[in-house]
Amino acid sequence: MIGRWIVGIAFFLQASPRYRHLKKFFHNLLENTSYPYKKFFDYTMMVLIVISVYILVHHVKYEVKPDWLFFNNYVISVIFLIEYLLRFWVYSDNSKAIIEQYEHDLFLQRPFKILTVLHHIVLTKSKFVFSTSAIIDLLAIMPFFHEMRLLRVFILFRVFKLFRYTKSLQQFVSILSSKKFEFLTLGMFAGVIITVSSVLIYVMEANNPDSPINTLFEAVYWSVVTIFTVGYGDFVPVTSEGRTVAMVIIVAGIAVISFATSIVVSAFTEKLDEIKEDKLIDDVSKVDQFYLICGYTPLAAQVAHRFLKTGKSVVILESNHKKVAEAQKEGFLALTHNPASLHSYHTIRINFETQVIAALLLEESDVLNVYTALTIREISKKVQMLSILHHHENRRKLSLAGINEIVYTQELIGLMSKEVSGRPVAFEVIHALRSENSGVFIEEIVLDSIMANQFFETAKLTMFHKRLIVLGVYKQLSKSFFFNPSNSLLVEEGDVAIVVGTRSLIDEFKSLMRRKKRR
Repeated sequence: MIGRWIVGIAFFLQASPRYRHLKKFFHNLLENTSYPYKKFFDYTMMVLIVISVYILVHHVKYEVKPDWLFFNNYVISVIFLIEYLLRFWVYSDNSKAIIEQYEHDLFLQRPFKILTVLHHIVLTKSKFVFSTSAIIDLLAIMPFFHEMRLLRVFILFRVFKLFRYTKSLQQFVSILSSKKFEFLTLGMFAGVIITVSSVLIYVMEANNPDSPINTLFEAVYWSVVTIFTVGYGDFVPVTSEGRTVAMVIIVAGIAVISFATSIVVSAFTEKLDEIKEDKLIDDVSKVDQFYLICGYTPLAAQVAHRFLKTGKSVVILESNHKKVAEAQKEGFLALTHNPASLHSYHTIRINFETQVIAALLLEESDVLNVYTALTIREISKKVQMLSILHHHENRRKLSLAGINEIVYTQELIGLMSKEVSGRPVAFEVIHALRSENSGVFIEEIVLDSIMANQFFETAKLTMFHKRLIVLGVYKQLSKSFFFNPSNSLLVEEGDVAIVVGTRSLIDEFKSLMRRKKRR
């Protein structure tokens, strides 16, 4: 009965548009760095943290108005408490987990295991509760219990919440966390030195009445101050043995500082490219509208320059690091990402509906342009695409891939894209189009009934496996294109198969299918 009641609530929440919209809104506001309103939320929380710490410091020696104390102890604490509960709520989807478990048990024709799903929910939420950021959030709420004056010091934990709202601080922590093993080794090394030196200096100095080091704690204090090269001079060994220990510890301290410095420098050096890439991705997300150029070639460079002269923004995607570096030297916003990969667009967070005016496919191979076009079309059905054509026999393949405008490199001097008074994009003048023979071809094969039956069987032969790529199949009856089709696809007479490979391999493939046909 309880299980059925829980499942009913889960289905109700999952089907409620208002609930889903509300949860998505708070998730974006709290976690989605690309959400436009998140920065206002972050700035507000940072101001509250600064105010809270200022009131704490000011209240040490001066009186603070009761209104400000109330604001600090109650209002700010309640705001942080609400934020903590909202983060706890949006961390995972409980209703989805319940429904998945219910449908799984229903499929296996067994009773709904409510304890299993509750155990899963508790484990998932526990990951949030015991995470470092969540613990800091919880400690920052402690000043709410202002009757316990000791808990007021937890206001200082609100400073650590700045890491949650400042991306640069988050990057700094992530960079240092990538060197956990090195810092652990350094800590162990420093700990051993501090322990040994503390015991040695205590043994050498504690029995000398003229020595200021009389307790083990003072010995530990002296060791820490000395090994980290601070040297306040409040505790100074007076015996020859103690001074000998001090000289050794000073040298060891220089080694510790040098080791720590090298770890930090190497961590930032290794992450420098990633930091630059993240900065470029943020810059792309801030551009309202731009032309997306896929592939950086001499042609793409000329097109990009023409766009910049007319005041248009350009974003270049290129998988080759050297070409991206060249584009960045020219002042272009270029990213090292494969334009034919869905992962690239998810990483960059490009919104094709609102940001991309048009996509220009300017790779030096028709094969790459086709793959890029299919990838973009999977993301957006409406975005305008233009592609150059290197070999006239591939025009139909580019058209089937969803490209709006195809320019044959040997027919035109160039093309340029511009927007005419808010209307759909018109493509004109791109300079110096060129083609380059790569030895790889795209071939379209019109299949009859017998060839259709033999198509996938022939493609699975050893000589063609992983050497001949079946790019897709165009179904004539349904007028639809199936990219990277599976063997279960029903191929019929009149369908067009598009394959990629060398000329000799494609010819052998067609020849073998014809021999099978005669049999």
